[in-house]
This record gives sequence, C-alpha cells and structure tokens, in this order.
Amino acid sequence: MVDPEDALTIRAVAERLMQANPQLDPGLVQSAVRTAYEELKYARVRAYLPVLMERRAQDLLPSDSDLAERGA
Repeated sequence: MVDPEDALTIRAVAERLMQANPQLDPGLVQSAVRTAYEELKYARVRAYLPVLMERRAQDLLPSDSDLAERGA
C-alpha cells in the first residue's frame, strides 16, 4: 500500500514527465514512475524523493533517439 503523500508525489512526477514527453504512452510513463518509486521508497531522506524519482523514471524511459531508431 502506498502512503497518501507518496501517491501524490507519484502522480505529480508522472504528470510532469507526461508533459515533458508527450510523444510517450502515458502508461509507459506511469510504469517508469512506479518502478522508480519502488526502487527509492525506502530512502532515508524523503525530501529528495520527488527529484530522485523523476530522474530515475527519465532514465527508464526511451530517449528521443531511441524512438527515432524504432520509427526508422
């Protein structure tokens, strides 16, 4: 079960990434954010959880060059 505060963080991070990457499937973005959360949910310093989640999720998502290679 996800803490209500963490659920808000997950939603906010997913929304930011979907706005930054409109070419990606929203389900893919949400999955990457949830994976990032699962990897980081036991972090001692919770203040940095949103930025760490966003960076990790961005690393998990395909880059523009990956998308271009698949489309070519």
